Amino acid sequence: MPRFTPHPTAPVPERAVLVGVERRESDWPIGESMAELARLAETDGAVVVATMVQRLDAPVPRTFIGSGKAGELVRMVHSLDADVVIFDDELTPSQQSNLERIVGEPTKVIDRTALILDIFGEHATTREGRLQVQLAQLQYLLPRLRGMWSHLVREQARGGIGSRFGQGESQLEVDRRLVRDRISCLRKELRRLEGRRKVQSKARWDSGVFRVALAGYTNAGKSTLLNRLTGAGAYVKDELFATLDPTTRSMVLDAGRKVTVTDTVGFIQKLPTTLVESFKSTLAEVMAADLVLLVADASDGNVRKEIAAVRRILGDISASETPTVVVFNKIDALDDEELALLRTGAPDAVPISALTGRGIPGLLYRIAEEAARGDEVITALVPYERGALLRQVHERCRVIREEYRPEGLLATVSADPRMREALAPYIEGAGQ
Repeated sequence: MPRFTPHPTAPVPERAVLVGVERRESDWPIGESMAELARLAETDGAVVVATMVQRLDAPVPRTFIGSGKAGELVRMVHSLDADVVIFDDELTPSQQSNLERIVGEPTKVIDRTALILDIFGEHATTREGRLQVQLAQLQYLLPRLRGMWSHLVREQARGGIGSRFGQGESQLEVDRRLVRDRISCLRKELRRLEGRRKVQSKARWDSGVFRVALAGYTNAGKSTLLNRLTGAGAYVKDELFATLDPTTRSMVLDAGRKVTVTDTVGFIQKLPTTLVESFKSTLAEVMAADLVLLVADASDGNVRKEIAAVRRILGDISASETPTVVVFNKIDALDDEELALLRTGAPDAVPISALTGRGIPGLLYRIAEEAARGDEVITALVPYERGALLRQVHERCRVIREEYRPEGLLATVSADPRMREALAPYIEGAGQ
């Protein structure tokens, strides 16, 4: 017999109860919103053991749900031995504190915002991504500090030995100051990184390379599409927010034109405003793009609502004016009738399957078409000693015809306004 009994070391998943409130003015049916919340919980490693929904015109100020439902929640938590209660909407600090007191320790009460922040904290890998998540977490934490020190405040109110020192309030103020100082430091560091990103973005702009950004609902297949287009080898997994940090890769279109493609963080309904604010430097890649490919999961029944949610966030970051092409991904999961119905509602969208490659030639043609808007055909004789300009001709223009002459390269190209300006001294007849 072995001397020691082995014990499993794998973490035990937390048991979660989900709670939602159904309201008449909501854009999303409560069932679909709760299903998405369940996927978020599972992405964060929890096991959903029960779901509770209440229909209300407006949340109850004190506990978000009614007192009767709160009592039912307590019984459900105790009978199912739940570790955490997750609300589908953001709770105020007082609501969260009241609910934790009602449910009782050790069960935690959190909301969708805290859950998403936890997932982001797990998935962020770059320094900038981790700083952005930490900033959003601290901004969420700051107004909730009082509840975390309520036990010391109660001790002070009780009186007796030690109560004169006001430990709770003192510690609360110390913590608030520390959190505010840390938030200030994070913002400074993110501004520094944002400045570096702007320099890189300006360098890409100065190079004249056409920039494409992938935006869309989380798990729509953006990273798979980036890999299909550029062979980037980006991390891909069938879960929400599998990748957070932007990845930029280059590719060359059939006409010889070089473009860059950037994969960005996925969006979701009820995305916390603190996250949108914290990730603005990352989302700047979308703002600076020449073209946005709005990638949507064609197999999802909520695809149109998801597109609307993404457009709202693009508006929030001032990127709604950027030329946008809707890309219906995962059409391999649809039959011909479903695909035809989908295209009827969005005739300008491009249907593809990033997984199988179906429709990718049509998408590449559309990208080339968008990149060529504003181009004009010119003929220029570029001296051989202008090596950098010759390289730009091949990278940034669609070469129609070229002829090597003793004095230089005579090229007929389709060029954008900036390349036409650079080639102006060498255009045929320019010096006459």
